[in-house]
Amino acid sequence: MNVKSRHYLRADDIAAIEDGLAEQLGVTIDADSYERVEFDDSDREVVLVDGDPLVLYVDGEPFLTVQGCNAYPPERQVVTVDAGAVSFVSDGADVMRPGIVEADNDIDAGDLVAINEESHGKFLAIGRARTNGDDMVGDSGKVVDSLHHVGDELFEFAV
Repeated sequence: MNVKSRHYLRADDIAAIEDGLAEQLGVTIDADSYERVEFDDSDREVVLVDGDPLVLYVDGEPFLTVQGCNAYPPERQVVTVDAGAVSFVSDGADVMRPGIVEADNDIDAGDLVAINEESHGKFLAIGRARTNGDDMVGDSGKVVDSLHHVGDELFEFAV
């Protein structure tokens, strides 16, 4: 990922990120610097929080990256998968119903979600829900489209 531009965010942009993440995920980020990064070879935009890529913009909406979720574990918008799904989700596969053990009931179809694993509580991926949270646990069907996962180019991005 080649950096196209980097710039520090203004106070109002920082407040929008912090307020949005607090409302959506129930997390409080307290940092000294916020720097927005755009890439030449990708339409992704991230925000470096104290130098680490912790926030990702998805369709103009700020959400935590996998690293961000592990640094600031979300209280809401979480989908938990079992051990059998970990290798698939970590490789970027979409999330299927049989692998889900729990999902936040407040998730609506179209929402961004953080995907974690039940054994250690580590976050593996970020995705977009295809269905409501109360309909995610079941026997068959794809319910979350993967957008960012452990090991992808954004996860490997270092400043």
